[in-house]
Amino acid sequence: MNATFVTLARNSDVWEIARSIRQVEDRFNNRHHYDWVFLNDQAFDDRFKKVTSALVSGKTHYGEIPKEHWSFPEWIDQDRAKKVREDMKEKSIIYGDSISYRHMCRFESGFFFRQELMQQFEWYWRVEPSIELYCDISYDPFKFMADNGKKYSFVISLFEYVETIQTLWDSVKKFTKAHPEYIAKDNMMGFLSDDRGDSYNHCHFWSNFEIGNLNWLRSPAYVDYFTSLDRDGGFFYERWGDAPVHSIAAGLLLNKTEVHFFDDIAYYHVPFTHCPTSEQKRLDNKCHCDPGKNFDWKGYSCTSRFFDVQGMQKPAGYENQMG
Repeated sequence: MNATFVTLARNSDVWEIARSIRQVEDRFNNRHHYDWVFLNDQAFDDRFKKVTSALVSGKTHYGEIPKEHWSFPEWIDQDRAKKVREDMKEKSIIYGDSISYRHMCRFESGFFFRQELMQQFEWYWRVEPSIELYCDISYDPFKFMADNGKKYSFVISLFEYVETIQTLWDSVKKFTKAHPEYIAKDNMMGFLSDDRGDSYNHCHFWSNFEIGNLNWLRSPAYVDYFTSLDRDGGFFYERWGDAPVHSIAAGLLLNKTEVHFFDDIAYYHVPFTHCPTSEQKRLDNKCHCDPGKNFDWKGYSCTSRFFDVQGMQKPAGYENQMG
């Protein structure tokens, strides 16, 4: 498969990303040897390259992000953006006063797939520092996606912080009104909205894990969608995250059959865990996660809603993990 892992990291993340690479290699990639692309807004140092290239069984690639992909666009009013950061800091909104976090969200939303190093690939698997994979992955998820017509996937879903995306849905509605031709016929509006699209219910796929098709992200539909949102300025005038941006795109621009939940990829990123509900699945895949920590069926998760919208049967015993 023409696929790669992709990680956005700084040189100081080296030991946290080393841990993630070991997890991915031990549970999956030591049998497949896929490449790994590392991206940074500054040049990677020799230590980072030495440590990571020794751990990855495929080829490693290191890219420095162009300035225009990691800076304020010319149309942003700096004074207004600064005022927003100060207000969010006062309200103790997570990353509310961070400029670099906003650059990261905008980059992951609209530019990671345009990097020169990514052009050679068709599929990507995003990996962040300090994650855990709790189960063996005995098949190739890239091949599964391709064979089954999938374009986007997730393992954890939840509600976004309302304060960070107050006008995001207004921007989305403006885009869908201007481009009805891009909206998939059999989409997942029911996952995103409880009133047929009038308002956003804040459900999104947690994008620190995602396996997806790069050609979809490069498509006119997605690029026009991102460009429209970007011009509205919400990455800087609010704190729009790449997770709701990707999720809304997947929910509206793809048919629901093209979005997949990888139940058997058990995963942890602070503070949430996905651990398969089925005991047999955990035993078969040599999992070491605590099913009591599974987030799937908790009140703040949106995975139950995904099952309902897809018409999927929930796994036996899911009721015991609710609450």
